[in-house]
Amino acid sequence: MQALRNYIDQQTRSTISDADFALVTAELLPYKLQKKQYLLQAGEVCRYQAFVVEGALRLYTVDARGTKQIHVLGVENMWLGDRESWSQLTPSRYYIDAVEDSQLLLINCPQAQELVRRVPLVAELVRIQDERNAIAAQKRLHDAIACSAEERYAAFVAQHPAYAQRFSQLMIASYLGISPETLSRIRTKLPPVHTPAAVGNS
Repeated sequence: MQALRNYIDQQTRSTISDADFALVTAELLPYKLQKKQYLLQAGEVCRYQAFVVEGALRLYTVDARGTKQIHVLGVENMWLGDRESWSQLTPSRYYIDAVEDSQLLLINCPQAQELVRRVPLVAELVRIQDERNAIAAQKRLHDAIACSAEERYAAFVAQHPAYAQRFSQLMIASYLGISPETLSRIRTKLPPVHTPAAVGNS
């Protein structure tokens, strides 16, 4: 739980009280996910938003040809889930699975709404995250339309330098919306990144 407490304090630039944090922890469900295990599959209702304490996950769709299209790569101190399905209780179009063995903290929608009502710093955290997610979504849409594959990859590496250690080239290509062959060509033009082997292949 300390990782979450640090996250709340850092994001809100405040210090959550012991009493308020006790309210938060009472609503959270610790959960372990093994590598390749699903947190969510398409057609299911997303019951929980997941805070990543440790590990790496991906959120993706699968098209009619069976090709995975990755929308989110999630690591420590990130929330992951299908917000629409979670709040509306509608079937999800997404899959979420673990790329590494992961430790999560789960919360359902009614519990989250109760915390927003009772804990001011949680309400502030939700406001901050909603704003940042909207900005990130707008930036990603702009990059997909206006930026070349090389520019998208360069921005990705600059923003997430450690991701090449944790996600395969195939996953990164899918996230960026380019083919693995294109990504390979781009990488040969750039200075080598000395990182351990990335996890996962599919």
